[in-house]
Formats: sequence, structure tokens, C-alpha cells
Amino acid sequence: MTPGSSTVDAAMPRLTAHVERGLQVLTAYAVPVLITLLSLWALWAWPNEYPQGDERALAFQAMVADGPRTPAQALEGLDRHPPRTLWDTRLSEHPLWFSVTLGPEDRAPGRVIEFPSRHATAVQCWDAATLQPLGRADRTAATAGEALRRSRAGFVLAPAALPARILCEARFTGPARLNVVGRSAQELAVLEQRFHRDAGWLDGGLLILSLFTLVAGLLNRERNYLIFAAWLVINQRMAALSGGWNYQWLGQLIPADWLTPLRQITLALYSTATVVLFRFLFEADLQRTRMLGWVRAVVLACVPVLIAAAVLPYRHFLPVIWSATALGVCILGYALAVILVRTRSPVAMWYAGSMAIALAASLYEVIAAALGLKGLIGTINSVTAALASSLLASLAIAEQFRQEHLQRLALQAELQHTFDFLPIGLFTLDPQGHFISANPALHALLGHPIEAGRDRWDQLFPPYDWAQLSGPDTPATTVEFETGLIREDGVARRFLVRAARAGDKIEGTLQDITDKVRAHEHLQFLADHDPLTKAMNRRGVEACLSRGLQRLRRGKPLAVAYLNLDRFKLINDLYGHVAGDAVLQQVCERVQRPLSPHMYLGRVGGDEFLIVMLDTPLHRAETVCRDVLQQLTREPYVVGERAFQVRGSIGLIEVTPGTSAKDVVATADRACREAKRTQTTGLVVYEHGSRALRDHEAEMQLVERLAAGQDIEGLFLEMQPIVSLRHPAQSLHFEVLLRMQDEHGSRVPTDRLIRAGEHAGRMGVIDRWVVRSVLQWLTEHDARLPQNQFVCLNLSGASLNDERFILDMYELLEQHRHVANRLCFEVTESVALHDMGNTRRFIDRVRSYGAKVALDDFGAGYTSFSYLRDLPADILKIDGSFIVNMNRHPANEAIVEAIVSLAQSLGMKTIAEWAEDFETVATLAEIGVDFVQGYAVSRPVSPQRILEATSGADFITDARLGEYLSTLPSDEELAHVDWVLGHTDAPAGAAPADQSRTMSG
Repeated sequence: MTPGSSTVDAAMPRLTAHVERGLQVLTAYAVPVLITLLSLWALWAWPNEYPQGDERALAFQAMVADGPRTPAQALEGLDRHPPRTLWDTRLSEHPLWFSVTLGPEDRAPGRVIEFPSRHATAVQCWDAATLQPLGRADRTAATAGEALRRSRAGFVLAPAALPARILCEARFTGPARLNVVGRSAQELAVLEQRFHRDAGWLDGGLLILSLFTLVAGLLNRERNYLIFAAWLVINQRMAALSGGWNYQWLGQLIPADWLTPLRQITLALYSTATVVLFRFLFEADLQRTRMLGWVRAVVLACVPVLIAAAVLPYRHFLPVIWSATALGVCILGYALAVILVRTRSPVAMWYAGSMAIALAASLYEVIAAALGLKGLIGTINSVTAALASSLLASLAIAEQFRQEHLQRLALQAELQHTFDFLPIGLFTLDPQGHFISANPALHALLGHPIEAGRDRWDQLFPPYDWAQLSGPDTPATTVEFETGLIREDGVARRFLVRAARAGDKIEGTLQDITDKVRAHEHLQFLADHDPLTKAMNRRGVEACLSRGLQRLRRGKPLAVAYLNLDRFKLINDLYGHVAGDAVLQQVCERVQRPLSPHMYLGRVGGDEFLIVMLDTPLHRAETVCRDVLQQLTREPYVVGERAFQVRGSIGLIEVTPGTSAKDVVATADRACREAKRTQTTGLVVYEHGSRALRDHEAEMQLVERLAAGQDIEGLFLEMQPIVSLRHPAQSLHFEVLLRMQDEHGSRVPTDRLIRAGEHAGRMGVIDRWVVRSVLQWLTEHDARLPQNQFVCLNLSGASLNDERFILDMYELLEQHRHVANRLCFEVTESVALHDMGNTRRFIDRVRSYGAKVALDDFGAGYTSFSYLRDLPADILKIDGSFIVNMNRHPANEAIVEAIVSLAQSLGMKTIAEWAEDFETVATLAEIGVDFVQGYAVSRPVSPQRILEATSGADFITDARLGEYLSTLPSDEELAHVDWVLGHTDAPAGAAPADQSRTMSG
């Protein structure tokens, strides 16, 4: 290639661009300017194709027919009326007779007579001299020969020869004005040609403009364009009405009987369309100017106008439309003025000009028709108004198109700016998953630039993500999912993807949610885990256990262990919670060492934990629990300079299908408490089908039954005799014991009933039944119990803290006051010390009814004896743990002897329970215990057996024990011995003696 050819090749594109740009400027700017200048020159300098000719206004005589007349009668009547050149019908629709006398110049060959009134509907003419018909015509037909025919807006008479005088009858509709014009036939032809040209030009222009507006409105879904298109069509009909060619539509003649109704409907629709167009075109401006309410009132006023157009005659309808038009023009004109003052929008100005011309033309025609002002009717009417308003409306549409185009350009620039700088990744994919476009944020999020048309989605993200993206078949379906990506720099990120179909493409967003996911995971961890130990909290344990129960229903094994740290509270009490928290953290770390990934540790209390072992058989779970216990005690827990030993107890259960989460935890807790009591291996296992598990399940069923509020059936009472060591044959005392039978007649263990009642919160109901039953039984058999001074019955701690139960018990004591003095309420030491004030009030209240109070299980607690001086009890019941095998444990004997001495000093009697053999009873008697209770004396018996006995001695079956008791000295004998020995001044001796007479009978 030569250097010259290279230069030519380089210059050709520039030359082509310059030529194209020049032709663009020529066609876009130069040609329209030249056409405009040429049009202005033509209007000023060139001759008119339709020159105005001479026309002659003719005088005529006219009268309104008040009834049917013949031409002769009408001619006779017209002779009495003066000539005139104009006649206003004033909305009259009666026939109008008129006659025209023609001069020689008007009868010259080629002359015609024109009646140009556009409101004339029919004309009929005769030769006044001979009364021969000259012709008849209306808006749709003419007589043969067409001597009288339609012409422009009115009619024309063009016979072969005009007579000297013409007689005519005409009919009008609306505000008609009659005038008669004589002109040449040649001039009439020119005017008719111009008339039809103007009509076609206006019809075609307005209809094409309205069609264009209609299409634009449909394509853009713009309601105002549709309203404007309808307004243009109605505007065209108004122009036809004003110009006199309303008798046709698209070149087709309208039936004569349709003309008047269509004229009314046209007027009503024009007013309505104008108001509606105004209201919706300027809605925002009307709201800002607070004129919307007034314009809405005008819109509502269009409804009666439309109704009037449908039902009223034309001459009655016209005053209605004139009044409504005048009122509407005033309101809309004022609103339009306010809008123009407050807004400077070019679109609003062009629309305002268009609407103003239309409203002004309508108002002018109303005023002209009402007042008879016809001077400007030829130049300012609906025709000129339609042209001017349509032109201005077209300019408004063009301006609106321009502004919308500018707005689109601005919006595109803004969208491009947003696309480039939005921190969220934006992308477009083709149906095969190739990237079509991606914004800079997407490049930054992915860590490398995306090459459009080459990179695919499934090359960057997991393949199953593309299945989600390509899944929706409709644009309305939006998919949203999370995905992950390890970028080229090795950083793992999480993204939220939202995408939807847009035609044959997929558009979506990619948002980095890595920090949000991490924060959510952290919050989720905090919600499900204990912040101190990092083990699961109760909520997390419940969720984990729920998953395990679901898997259990699908055949997967499930084991749950309840771990409790032994005497851990001492660490907190002695060394503070800081040391305790540190130990707990080390405990959790050790417990989790033997756990497999499908085993979860949760903290459900201060020192209580739950281990949920998913998919784990019992033998494997038992091995893990033993490893946990070994880990706990393998080495001390070091906190600072201190070291602690911590032991634990575990209750392990095999969960069976159908068990609820609540029952699982309760069963494991019971197994753990049993493990703490055994103090052997520290592990108790409840295997499916084991006796311990069956007992617990039975207890849970009883809890559910009691918690459901059902009547407690199967309760009954037994009584265990309490024998006096001073007067065994002169006293009959006993303790009431609660018993229960199930529906099969089997006895329910009492401890199970008590635990179930406490768990179900129904101990108050049970104790209320016991108190009521005992009082009723004592009332019924009072006479058969002459040697009975007290009947012991136990009250649970839950009942003593139930104010409702206490009030009910006081009411029962009041109702059975005559036997209430036989009752002796046993209160345990722990319950008594829980609320000393409440316990003191209870003791004082029941003793006011004559009842007695015994402190049960005395000595089993951790408290001192000092509280006894604040509780005025009558009896101390020594805890049975000191009595059983007392002779083999000298310490127990010493403790019992100290308790007896303390009770005697405080004026209280003592009862020793769990006396199982003769040697124990003998030792108790030597120590000075007042009463004994146990299998050595008698097992529990039925109430009937109590009634059959005369004293406590009747229940003793051991002959040696009976003989021994009969040799024991009585209280009186002991008192005598004391007096003999010189101890009668001891203050402690008087109180027991007096008290013994009261208590032993």
C-alpha cells in the first residue's frame, strides 16, 4: 500500500461523517426554517386561490307561524310585516315564513339566493306570484332538480330563472339567525370549494392528531393522552357544529332525526371532556394551589349536564349548557390564572393557552348566541378555536415529549452513575449463564474483573446456584439465596443473591453479607450458648433435644445424661463466684473432651448440665459418661493459688419414642438425684424397660393426671400407733399416713404420690383432703376414742406456704372445733425455718383451736437448737436416722439423749420414730423418751383396727416388749422418786409432769 492510498483511506471516514452531519442539519433545521419563511411570504404576497366576491344582503319580510298555514295564507300575513335583513329565532322551533322581493340585478342570469344559517334544518320555497313550488331541502335530502339544495352551512336556491318574489318556509334548531344573501353562482362554487376544503382540512388534521395522541397514550400507558385524544375528537365535532358541516361524519351523511340529539350530546361531552382534561392535566398544580376542590365541584356538575342532554329538548337544554359553561369557565379560568402565576412550566403554559382558547371560544359563542352578537361569528368561533387550541395542545405535547426525553436522559445518566458507583454488585446474564454486564462493584466483590461474554456464573460459584438462577420462568418470580466464594486472594466471602428474569435475560444483585453472617452467627451462638462456659444454654439444649426426638422417630437412638456437680455451692460460698466461674469453665472443657461431634453439652442450672447424645446407643453413652466422671476427678482444678476437687453425679437415660422433651429432662434429673444418693460410682443408668424407669414413668403419668385438675381418686388413710412409754395401756395415740391405690387396685408408693403432687402443684388439694377426712373420722368416732389425746398428721411445705390452704384449714378447724384439740400437726424443721414469722403465726393459730404442733424430723437439718425458744411447739419428733441401729452407734445415742434433755427443759414431749426392735425401745425408755413409733410397736393399720383397740399396748405383738413396758415406772412414780432423792425443787421436773398428764392421759 502506497503512502497516498493510506492518506485517502484515513480521510474517507472523516469526509463521510462531515457529509452525514451536514445533511442532518439541512433536513432537521434548514428545511423547516425555509418552509416557514416561504409560508409567511405566500400569505403576504401571493394571490388567494379563493378571492372574496361581491355579495348582496337582501331584505325580507318574516313571521312565525302560530299554527298550520297554506302558502297563500302565509303570503297574506307577510304583507303586514316590515322588511328586514336579519331575524333571530330566539330558540323558537316554530316554522318561520318569509318572503324576498328580488330586483332586476338579483334576478340576472347566474345569480343564486343563499340562506347561510347553520341552524336551519329544512327550507321550502314557492314562486310568490303563482305559488308554484321552487324546491324543498333538508340536511339529508333535496327535491328533484336540486333548485333548492344544501350549500356550505345553510341552503341555496338556484332555479333556472328566479321569480320576482320568493315565498319560503324554514325550520330552525338552536339560537338561529336568518339572513338572505344574493350572489353569483360562480362565486358560490368558489365558496363551496373553500368550505369543503376547510372542513376536510380541519376534520383530517384533528382526527390525525387525535389518533396520534391516542396511540401515544396507549403505548405510554398515559391516561391524560387518552383523555386529550377524546377531547380532540369532540373538539372536531364542535368545529363541525360551528362551521355547519356537522351533518356528516367521515363523508357519511347523518340521519336528520339524529342531528339534534347528537348536537346536544356533543355540547355536553365537550364541556365534560374539557373539565375532566383540565382536572387531570393540572392535578398536581391544583393540589398545590388548593383549587382542586373547586375543580372537582365543576367535574361533578358535569353529571347533571349529561343527564340534561339526554332528556331535555334542545331549546330547553341550551340554557342549561350556557349556564353551566359560564360557571365552569369562571372557575376554571380563575384556577388557570392561579396556576400560571405560581408555575412557570412551559408544558403548563401551552396547555393553559390551549384550554384558555377553547374555554374563551365556548364562552364567546354562549354570549353571542344569548345576546345576539353576530359581528365576529365568522372569525372567532369553534372552528378557529379548535384550530388554535389544537395547535397549542400539540405544542404542549411536543414540549412534554421534550421534557420526558430530557428526564429519560437524566435518568439514564443517573442510572449509569448508580450502576457504576453502587456498592452492591449488579449483573446481567444470558440464558446460558454468561455475564452480559457487571458494574465495578461486582468486580471488586469478586476480587477480579469480569469479562462480558466469556465468564460464566457456574465458573465462579457452585453449580447448584445456577440451577436456582435459571429456575424461574416468569419475570414476576424473584429468587433469593445465599452463596459463598473463596476469592483469588484466599479470602472467603458470603453473598446474598437476588435475581429475576427480564425478558430472555437474568438480572440480579450481589451483596456482600460476610460481616452480617458472622454477626448473625455470633448472635445465634449467644442466643443458644451460655456466655460463661460456652456450652449450650437451656434454649439451645431444648432445640438440640427437639432434633434428637425427631431423629428418634426415624429410628435413630437417643441418650441423655444429667450431670450435677457435688457440693459445688461450697466453692462459691467459700471462695466467691469468680473462683466458681473459673472452675465451671474448666469443668466444661473437661466434660467435652470425651464427647463425639454428635454429642452436645448444655448448662441448665448453676452447676447442672445436660448432655444430649444424638444417634448414640445406651452402652456407648454409658462409656462416655464414665469417661466424663473420670475427667472431672482426674486432677484438681487450679484457680490462682488454690486447687479444688470437684466430683459429679450423672443420671443417664435411654430415651424411648413418644417421650416429650419435658419428661426426658425430668427423668434424667431423677436418675441424677438417685446417683447422688448412692455415692458409689456416681452414675445411674435408666435403661429402657428397667424398673426404675417404669417407676419414673408411672410417676410422670401421675403428675400429668394431677396437673390436669382431675379428681384424685384412690386416696385412703392408714394409721400407725404411737405408744407411750409411761402409760402404754392407758393411752391410744397414732399418726395418720396417706395411701393411694391405682385403678387396678395396686398400691401407689407414697413417696411417688408426694413427688407427683409437688411437681403438679396439687399438694394443697391432697393435704386438704387429709385434714378434712381426719376431722370427719374423728367426729364420727369421737365416743370410741376415749384414751386418745393426739393424732399426728404431716403437712407439706407447699401447703404451709399456700395461703388459700391455710384459710381453708382454719375453716375446717372451726367447723370441727370439738375434735380439733385431738390434732397434732407435724412441721418439718426446714419448713419451720423457711419463714419463722409465718410458722409462729401458724402455730399460734392452730393452738387457739386446741390443736398441737410437733417439729418433725428434728436433728436432721443443719440448723442449731436456738430456734426452739422462738417456736412454742408441743412435741419433738426425733429423726429416725438417729434411732435406727442406735445401740450400734454410741454417738447417735448421745445425740438422742441430748435432744430429750433439751425437750424436757423446754417443756416438750419427745417421740422417737423408726423404733424397729426391743433393744432400741429399751434404750429409748432409759434415755427418757416419752413415745415410740415403729415396727417394734406396730406397723400401719387401718382406721377400723384403731377403733377396735383400747390402748396402744393392744398393738404390741412382742411379748418381751409388752412385759418390759409394763414394768416401766409411770410419771407419778418418777416424780415420787425424784422427791425422795431431793430433786423436787428442780424446775424442769414440774413442767414435764404437768405436760405428761395433758398428753398421755
